[in-house]
Amino acid sequence: MHNRYEKIFPGTIVASVLLMLLGVALDDPANILPGLYRIVTMQDLLITDYVYIAGVGATLINSGLVTIISILIIKLSGDPFNGFTMVEMGLMAGFSLFGKNVLNIWPIILGTWLYAKYQKEPFAKYASVGLLATSLAPLVSYMALGSIHASIPLGILTGIIIGFVLPSLSAYTYKIQNGMNLYNMGFACGLFAMMIVPILTAFGDHPDSALYWAEGYNRTFAIVLIVLCSLSILTGLFGTGAPAWAVWAGYRRLLSTTGRAPSDYLRMFGAGPVFVNMGVNGLLGMLYIFAVGGDLNGPTLGGIFTIMGFSAFGKHAFNILPVMVGVALGAYGMHYTPDYPSLQLAGLFGTTLAPIAGHFGWPFGILAGFIHSALVLQTGGPVAGLNLYNNGFSGGLIAIVLYPTITAIARHRRPKLRDEDYYDLFEESEPIDTSRWRTHSKDHTAADAPAPEHAHVSSYPEMPEDEDDYSETH
Repeated sequence: MHNRYEKIFPGTIVASVLLMLLGVALDDPANILPGLYRIVTMQDLLITDYVYIAGVGATLINSGLVTIISILIIKLSGDPFNGFTMVEMGLMAGFSLFGKNVLNIWPIILGTWLYAKYQKEPFAKYASVGLLATSLAPLVSYMALGSIHASIPLGILTGIIIGFVLPSLSAYTYKIQNGMNLYNMGFACGLFAMMIVPILTAFGDHPDSALYWAEGYNRTFAIVLIVLCSLSILTGLFGTGAPAWAVWAGYRRLLSTTGRAPSDYLRMFGAGPVFVNMGVNGLLGMLYIFAVGGDLNGPTLGGIFTIMGFSAFGKHAFNILPVMVGVALGAYGMHYTPDYPSLQLAGLFGTTLAPIAGHFGWPFGILAGFIHSALVLQTGGPVAGLNLYNNGFSGGLIAIVLYPTITAIARHRRPKLRDEDYYDLFEESEPIDTSRWRTHSKDHTAADAPAPEHAHVSSYPEMPEDEDDYSETH
């Protein structure tokens, strides 16, 4: 069972190499090394678009290298591959377009490795957490290059502290969000950054958000995304060994889930439906940017890559669209327009709240998106642009407020905390048999459809204690 998803490893390597080759093809090779130098010497505070400061070539090569490093860490640590592995690859590839680079991620990963040694546990248990904790990579760069106390050793020490602290903190914050915020690490990193920024200020430092935002790349990146998403859909339908009709049936069942964490679609439905879901969601993200008159650049492409990654773990068309609509509506209500850079990102990364739409229904998804469009513009201030997953921080606050409120008032039930261990997300790889799960509260046709053969195993897990996780939908 452990090797069932081993194709993730060569697939990620191939995709990363293609990404780097694309960077060489789209830019003058002479610009690449100077561009990489600019990337690794930037402070990386939000929003630092690597396309703007270094060009397309260096940006895509940085993304490819960071993704290869990430999958090698997962592989060599012995952490089993599953749907969350695809999430991590989407996150690392996406955020290495605007904030993570081949140097500033290492101190944090080292800190997590030291934490595992301190706990006398295998690094495999924490490798994924270490990669996710690189949300605070800008803090490493800032302490090494931008602070009034800046030095390389100080940056390294800061990263080690981050990597050492985040495993325990993220395990705690996961439970209080009740699976309603998919970017749990963003919330944990936001809390940590809110503590660090006042300390830095007290010692005379003044980190502040930045805005480097590239324009004029819509046509180039649109072609790249259309090809990538089309290949993903075709691979899902015809390249996974399952009949196309079974893949389509599995995708329909996937669309009927809430997306509440943990929802490992790769284990639940197999590779075919997940690849279709990734392609569809990637196209929806691109269409959202075009619909609001936005820009395809490093940050927005990173947002789309993140959506595609989480297409293996909670996001699908029916639960992300209400949140996007809510963000767009909120922008107009605040005297902004949705093409404001931070709100373009909010429309994409705000889909961290997709489980609210899936669990409670699309009107509540719109409400969550509406609130998020206002809150995310304010949460960036206290963390001074140091937390790359700022939308996850905002989403966590919204989830903590909305889940008990809606549950008590609209559902007339007593809200409760989840007791799952955060590390369970990373340690399981066996397929989950969903063939007998009721996935829609009113329409049972989706549940009656045949599921892909890859989703079936002989052992059948118990229905989650909270049946709404899989029975209530949009």
